Amino acid sequence: MKQFIAFVIKETKHILRDKRTMLILFGMPVVMMLLFGFAITTDVKNVRTVVVTSEMSPRTQQAVERLAQSEYFVITQTVNTPREAEQLIRSQKADMALVFTQNRGMQIIVDGSDPNMAQQWANYAQQTIAPAASHQSPLTSHLLYNPQMRSAYNFVPAIMGMLLMLICAMMTSISIVREKEKGTMEVLLVSPVRPLMVIIAKAVPYLVLAFGILITILLMARFVLGVPLAGSLFWILVVSTLYILLALSLGLLISNVAQTQLVALLLSAMVLLMPVVMLSGMLFPVESMPTILQWLSAIVPPRYYIEAMRKLMIMGVGIGEVAREVAVLAGMTVVLLTIALKKFEVRLNN
Repeated sequence: MKQFIAFVIKETKHILRDKRTMLILFGMPVVMMLLFGFAITTDVKNVRTVVVTSEMSPRTQQAVERLAQSEYFVITQTVNTPREAEQLIRSQKADMALVFTQNRGMQIIVDGSDPNMAQQWANYAQQTIAPAASHQSPLTSHLLYNPQMRSAYNFVPAIMGMLLMLICAMMTSISIVREKEKGTMEVLLVSPVRPLMVIIAKAVPYLVLAFGILITILLMARFVLGVPLAGSLFWILVVSTLYILLALSLGLLISNVAQTQLVALLLSAMVLLMPVVMLSGMLFPVESMPTILQWLSAIVPPRYYIEAMRKLMIMGVGIGEVAREVAVLAGMTVVLLTIALKKFEVRLNN
């Protein structure tokens, strides 16, 4: 046991000596949280809106006032015809136009060059003016879990899934391959400590670092971005631990395949980065993807972790509601770890 602890301390000191790596490990989560929380956001704010006032009534005037008083829209101009409004949108002087006519009632014209944002603007406008636009009783809507419709609620679990996977898998694989490149791995493997213990000892510091990164993200989410932790913190940590073990297993598998640090880095980038960003549901809903990509996303581990974290953190559900995601992550961990250890044993025997 003392020798195992000595290996863990050795690997920890090696990591801590590399100041650039430590800066990346803890700097990247902070930068990404700030970027996705404040800069790279899909929140609807300050949408430049033009009002066509050819047909105004007390009801339509109320709708315009509701739009102007909201935090999402800014009434920049009033014009007399829809053609003038379209011209302002075409010349990039406005994003949306609100048109009132006797024949068509209330019409929203939106700049559709960015279809995702255009759809959001239209939805926000409809929800804002719905009570004023209703002829009978006011039409109201209630948004569960994210009433302000803030994009940070969506991005925080996604960032957790991406960072924990990249850091754990990539750094673990590179660490082991570095020993292979330098020729010190063979020396470690013939030491009195069992080879499996050597590998576990090298993974333990990254496990601790992953928890440090997880805590950093959760603290920033709660106190900087204002994202609530509606669910049980205990189960959030339990599911995250399982996911971290999965990522470490994947890193061990990559280290068995790669012979150089460059190959390990490239494999990590190709196997992890693109699938995580494109197929995990981080940026695009899985349900909106073509069928073949939905099938491919089924083997991307971050997809299930991100889904579980959104349910636990934002919706505040119990562990029973994420049993499917936990079962898939556990199964993937067992499979990856078994394959990695088998390959490791084969390499030792050869």
